[in-house]
Amino acid sequence: MVCFDYFIPLTSIGYQGVRVDRRQWLQGMAGLTGLVALPAWARSGHGTDLRGLRVLAGTEFDLRVTSGHTRIDGRRGHTVLVNGQLPAPLLRWREGEQVTLRVTNALDEPTSIHWHGLLLPYRMDGVPGVSFPGIDPGETFTYRFPLRQAGTYWYHSHSGLQEQQGHYGPIVIEPRNGDAVAYDRELVIVLSDWSFEHPHRIFAKLKKMSDNYNFQQRTVGDFIAEAAKRGFDRAFANRTMWGAMRMNPTDIADVTAATYTYLINGHSPGENWTGLFALGERVRLRLINASAMTIFNVRIPGLPLNVVQADGQDVQPIEVGELQIGTAETFDVLVQPTQDRAYTLVAETNDRSGFARATLAPRMGMTAPVPPLRPRPTLTMKDMAMDHADRGHGAMDTSGKLAHSAVGHEKMAHAAMQHGAMDHSKMHHGTKGSEALDSAAMAASLEAPQRHDHPKGPGVVSLAMNPVNRLHEPPAGLEDVGHRVLVYTDLKSLQRVPDPRPPEREMELHLTSNMERYMWSFDGRRFAEVREPIVFRYGERLRLGLVNDTMMPHPIHLHGMFFELVTEAPPAHRPRKHTVVVKPGEKMAVDITADEPGEWVFHCHLLYHMHAGMMRIVSVRDTV
Repeated sequence: MVCFDYFIPLTSIGYQGVRVDRRQWLQGMAGLTGLVALPAWARSGHGTDLRGLRVLAGTEFDLRVTSGHTRIDGRRGHTVLVNGQLPAPLLRWREGEQVTLRVTNALDEPTSIHWHGLLLPYRMDGVPGVSFPGIDPGETFTYRFPLRQAGTYWYHSHSGLQEQQGHYGPIVIEPRNGDAVAYDRELVIVLSDWSFEHPHRIFAKLKKMSDNYNFQQRTVGDFIAEAAKRGFDRAFANRTMWGAMRMNPTDIADVTAATYTYLINGHSPGENWTGLFALGERVRLRLINASAMTIFNVRIPGLPLNVVQADGQDVQPIEVGELQIGTAETFDVLVQPTQDRAYTLVAETNDRSGFARATLAPRMGMTAPVPPLRPRPTLTMKDMAMDHADRGHGAMDTSGKLAHSAVGHEKMAHAAMQHGAMDHSKMHHGTKGSEALDSAAMAASLEAPQRHDHPKGPGVVSLAMNPVNRLHEPPAGLEDVGHRVLVYTDLKSLQRVPDPRPPEREMELHLTSNMERYMWSFDGRRFAEVREPIVFRYGERLRLGLVNDTMMPHPIHLHGMFFELVTEAPPAHRPRKHTVVVKPGEKMAVDITADEPGEWVFHCHLLYHMHAGMMRIVSVRDTV
């Protein structure tokens, strides 16, 4: 008999297991005839059933992917469900065990599940057409793999745009030898974005007009205000410059609150998911950004956030007032409420068009003020990789003529950037053989004039002239918020990284686009146009440089392996991550140990960017 283990939360760190047999489980599921039931761990705090069934735990699981409906703010919408739930069940595992998951597809289209951030055999990675064929309607695919790590992760479909429709869920893997983080209570916080529009309709709109959902464009009133502050000539020059570039400085996010409702554990801001605490408890918040297209800025007014884990990896604790969590990233933070009152957890979108909201409270029914949305940020020349000066409007004090040429229009781009069609299959820019690269060499490389040895055509309309490393910079809009904001250079691995060797080889990859035509690619070529993979030699240590030629941030994700961000931290304690947000106009690097043989996906985790072509295959093999 197949059993599922569920857990009832206690008031402390401990959990009490309750075993429920398959018949009982199916009887419970039979009640879900029309609308999806939220998993209990995700239920809104205004209910009374916070002691109900919470997670699926154990080593064997049956997951069934179906279509269904949910209600968001009382409105009915179509969704893709796992075991009838949105979000999908919280899977709770233990490091060192082997899990078996039988995934049955009850949809009328193929599906899949990718285990985001997990180290596993590539045949279990769950990417159709790359690591396995996918799961056809009516089929059951069995995933089986050992758990080689602990931490906070999540899972989602890698088929079509199902992730946008609700096909995602959290994973918590408990460490085998005790947790490095002491805490009294744990709350899983799954951030996501929901639309009543079908995702293919959203994509079609973006293809027709990429700023279709941008309703925060600058107005005449903004011009008058800018002219009053900076003078008419400078304000006019600024407008002329952006107009000549045919760019929009408010183009922060492609899909916005114009169609999205932002959710926490499946609840809208109005539904206000609530998590309980007892005074003085150390509460561990496992933050997971499972959204399709949204980058969130998270803060809890009145409570500092003590960051203890990033992408499932322990980091040396760092206290901040706010952090940005890119799509597909996870952060674990500790908070310790000491007042008998409610606190609002607010996850503001990076374009400030909307927010998700939850409440932490000692008792049900309590609420705290919800801070209003802050003014939307605007892009600067630094985001266009044109200015090494600090971010600010001062960086935009450039004549329209200069900016127009600098942005990379045809003549300028060809003349100055030495473009030429190039077989980019080798992907080994600046290969240095076996010579180890030290930090000084890397710094020099980052400061060298930027090369663009990649194809240029209708899919590449902008080029980063002076990209710089921005890992130490707060994200756009968080520069002057009055409290400390987490930046990547704050992160230092708590444990020694497994392989601190200096890299023996380097390569560079450009993030490219034609935003007006909604074409996204690596090195000027969309996924469908590339036949050859990026090849890593098994066992090698290599440095991958990333140059963002676009004016949007991209959360870049590597399947199957972690990488270390190249910061000034000692190599043995650089932060290990599976996803990193590359800022507009940024040039940064990660170090990778290619120790996982097989075919892996490397892509932007903004779903529509990946769907449009910003994806490649990485092949780890014995020879290059």
